[in-house]
Amino acid sequence: MAIRKVLRLPAVLDATGWAKPTLYRKISEGKFPAGRKLDPDARAIVWFEDEVEAFQRAAVSATEATA
Repeated sequence: MAIRKVLRLPAVLDATGWAKPTLYRKISEGKFPAGRKLDPDARAIVWFEDEVEAFQRAAVSATEATA
């Protein structure tokens, strides 16, 4: 099994260009993948880079389809 690269919150905000409230609103609306804890005792939340990239590809495709 390949090791998946993880992103912390600042990297996700940078990749999306969103502010923190926008990111969490999109997650609550089911429009962006939720972050997860890699360890139940950890405080840090991470996102898998491939999931963020898949979201970006889908968003670009949807934008191009409506343009």
